[in-house]
Amino acid sequence: MTLKRKVAINISLAFSLLFGLAAIFVYLRFTDFRKVEFEEKLENKAYNTAKLVDEIKRIDNVTLQILDRKTLNKINNEKILVFDANYQLIYTSIDDAKINWTKNDLLLLNKKRTFFRTIDDKELLGVRFDFSKSDRYYVLILGQDKYGISKMNFLLVSLIVSFVISILFIWTFTYFLIKKSLQPLDDFQEKITSISANQLNLKLPESNTKNEIDLLTKAFNNMLDRLEKSFSMQKEFTSNASHELYTPLTRIALQIENLMTKEEHSEGTKKYLKNINNDIHQVADLINALLLLAKVERSEINKNFKPIRIDDIILQANELTAKNYPELIVHFEIIDHTDMDNPLEIKGNQALLVIVFTNLIKNGFLYSEDKKVNITIHQKSVKELAVSIENNGPSIPVEDQSKIFDSFVRGKNATNTQGSGIGLRIVKRILEYHNAQITYRYSNQSNIFTINFSI
Repeated sequence: MTLKRKVAINISLAFSLLFGLAAIFVYLRFTDFRKVEFEEKLENKAYNTAKLVDEIKRIDNVTLQILDRKTLNKINNEKILVFDANYQLIYTSIDDAKINWTKNDLLLLNKKRTFFRTIDDKELLGVRFDFSKSDRYYVLILGQDKYGISKMNFLLVSLIVSFVISILFIWTFTYFLIKKSLQPLDDFQEKITSISANQLNLKLPESNTKNEIDLLTKAFNNMLDRLEKSFSMQKEFTSNASHELYTPLTRIALQIENLMTKEEHSEGTKKYLKNINNDIHQVADLINALLLLAKVERSEINKNFKPIRIDDIILQANELTAKNYPELIVHFEIIDHTDMDNPLEIKGNQALLVIVFTNLIKNGFLYSEDKKVNITIHQKSVKELAVSIENNGPSIPVEDQSKIFDSFVRGKNATNTQGSGIGLRIVKRILEYHNAQITYRYSNQSNIFTINFSI
């Protein structure tokens, strides 16, 4: 889960919880308020009835019921019972509702003065009134708070709708707000992802603000500076050391070649000198490879890319390889299924690509059984071109295939073949600068290296 989603979800959950608790609190408080309000209404009705009974007690019960019917503050499903001090029922309203009461209710009123309880969807209030020492009345009044309950239902629906709408709004708003706030972090991630080991000279744009993103950008740029200095020192040392070693080796090789031309040496001595000369040339080739690798790893190299034809590069590499290996036989094939203005053309550095194909053709020759190398150029589309270099020979062991592009790694099939183990590493490094991919596979008794260029 991304950081912005995590922050947005946490904020939204916190708001949802707080809003939900607030809505529950409001509903519960309003429920209590409704009960208290309806209890006061029942108590007022009970007091008025008891007072009326006390004041006009000489009037018959029918007259009291008529007066009760004419009252203005009627309660829905109302029922009133009035008892005297001896717990005798002296008045009952004419409503159809019934109150299930016992003498214990009256005794409870005598002791506690009042009680209030809920019966199904109705509410019952019992209250005792003492108008004088001799005039005591016990009143039981039952009623239904129809309008209060309807208001409660309306409040409940309003709170639920408000909660749902608010949650949808806050989740959407929070997500886009967090996304916009953390957009600089996404830009930062995108920029640092685009910086490779070959582009350490690139720097992220800095601003004058002092927020966390800008501080992180400055720290990252400082780290890039330190890395670039460290790599530069390493490359400079490799280049200087290789150059200093190459010069005396060249002199030694020339002296040995001069010794080999002298007739006074026996054939055994000449053979021994030739082996030494071959070893020196192998060391010299290794030093040349190190110099080239140090050069290839310079980030400025991709500034010299120009349109070039891949077939011209391969022909030039073939000519250079054939000078050292006259037995080499190369078979070319070009497959072009596209209608393009400039087929077989890519952008790159010609000198470096010549080195790539020189190494691959040389390896194809050295590790083949018939000294033949097959090269196929396939123009797959206007944006993709593939080159396959194939030779007939033993396969690279499976355990070595994942390491063939590492430096100084040679497979078990290279035991009797001279080499430094750095050629394919140089090939891969150059192709990386050209945004090209190289892969290896073994098929039909053939080793096949395939290079895919993105045009």
